Amino acid sequence: MKKILYIFLISSFLFSCSDYQKAMKSEDTALKFQMGSDLYDAGKWNKAHRLFAQIVPKYAGKPQAEKLSYMYAMTSYNMGDYYVAGYQFNRFVGSYPTSEKKEEAAFLSAKSAYELSPIYSKNQAETIEALEKLQLFVNSYPESEYLAESNKLIRELDYKLEKKAFEIAKQYNRIYDYKASVKSFNNFLLDFPGATLREDAMFERLNAATNLAVFSVDYLKEERLKTAMSYYEALKKSYPNSEYLEEATKLNSELQEQLNSFNTKS
Repeated sequence: MKKILYIFLISSFLFSCSDYQKAMKSEDTALKFQMGSDLYDAGKWNKAHRLFAQIVPKYAGKPQAEKLSYMYAMTSYNMGDYYVAGYQFNRFVGSYPTSEKKEEAAFLSAKSAYELSPIYSKNQAETIEALEKLQLFVNSYPESEYLAESNKLIRELDYKLEKKAFEIAKQYNRIYDYKASVKSFNNFLLDFPGATLREDAMFERLNAATNLAVFSVDYLKEERLKTAMSYYEALKKSYPNSEYLEEATKLNSELQEQLNSFNTKS
């Protein structure tokens, strides 16, 4: 019995493959549309996509074009081809402004851009583009069912930009360019006022400013010591229970000693 069932399943599989190959070679667009739709419903994205790619231009202006365009974009999305998916969803929105799928397509177009965003250490041009597209979607559909997810994606992308800027500023510390590090952390705190890494950035700025002051030439030393001490006060005021407070207090004590010593010499 098991052997008969096995042979039946194999035969069905071969028959399905044979039908698919015939449809691929056929000039019958209706056949391709129907088989592509069946494959789409079964989650066979690659096969459905190949059939749809053959007939999308031929259905332009026809009643089935809207459904076909949507399914074609979805197959690209589910295959992980986000460049094509983003383009196709955006095209769908422009071509079918009254479609009930318009909002979903607009969201998936923006989400496709999000999927293309690289890790924070790489160039973030695509991250910025994804942010712009998601923000445009949120502005266009403020009551959307996708609003919560859109805001979550925006926060993730914002963090990538934040992390990128933070690591660049921190890198200057590692190569002993403390002046550049202080400037970068100041820019970071201005550019990301609500940053997740704000506390970390304020401590790293203090650390860089302390090193800059301690190793300064005399005519810049006093001003830089006082500036670094102001960064300590800013950190303590903003984060009175900071995990960095103990270490920051030690740095401030060093700064105070350096300032006292400088004033004594003067």
